Amino acid sequence: MPIRTLVWGENVHEQKNKVVADNYPEGMHGQIAKLLSEDSNISVKTATLQEPEHGCTEAALAETDVLMWWGHAAHGDVEDVVVERIAKRVWEGMGLIVLHSGHFSKIFKRLMGTPCALHWREAGERERVWVVNPGHPIARGLPAHFELEMEEMYGEPFSVPEPLETVFISWFQGGEAFRSGITYRRGAGNIFYFRPGHETYPTYHDATVGQVLRNAVNWAYNPESHPELMDAPNRSIDKALEPIEERGPRLHAHGEEGFR
Repeated sequence: MPIRTLVWGENVHEQKNKVVADNYPEGMHGQIAKLLSEDSNISVKTATLQEPEHGCTEAALAETDVLMWWGHAAHGDVEDVVVERIAKRVWEGMGLIVLHSGHFSKIFKRLMGTPCALHWREAGERERVWVVNPGHPIARGLPAHFELEMEEMYGEPFSVPEPLETVFISWFQGGEAFRSGITYRRGAGNIFYFRPGHETYPTYHDATVGQVLRNAVNWAYNPESHPELMDAPNRSIDKALEPIEERGPRLHAHGEEGFR
């Protein structure tokens, strides 16, 4: 079965900025989906902020193996109920790939539990992306480094938790460096943050970036689902692995749901 991937795009800059619209006439989400569709192992759908429930309904997420997220100008417009719905699916095993300015998205901050802040500069400078973990599946088929002629600078410190793995580190013409490809796991869900992708530059037309995104989808996919990780069952005495006697007072009857 192909990996069912949902590309979520904010779809705001494309409607308001001519440079972005010229770069991505089918929307950034449309171009990202086009890159992913080069892999026959990936089936792609798109969703945008403007759709009901932002295109992330219960039904849509139930049919999603990997969610790819790009946002920038309207993080605050994403409904909290949708954020919690996505977080639940990640804990259950859905993969999540967060792109560029999605570092400030509600869902990334929700799963990281940190400010996710950084330094930045919009000057169209060269970015050299170094593959520092060449044996990682996300780096498969990539050269030792690749360059993007024009990108927005992101600089350290990046206030995220210590990554599970660092796959890429970027250098910029102005001298800054940044952990530009990092992985996490939350519950059964694999998470990858990938830095490049400023909307006024043609980053998502770059063949190497496309390879990274396709590799990331294949890496993030988990064929198993673990909804039990979201439960907090009250395990009664008769279910104990070893015989025990009840001692002391309690708040709840056996099997009664606890407070949340």
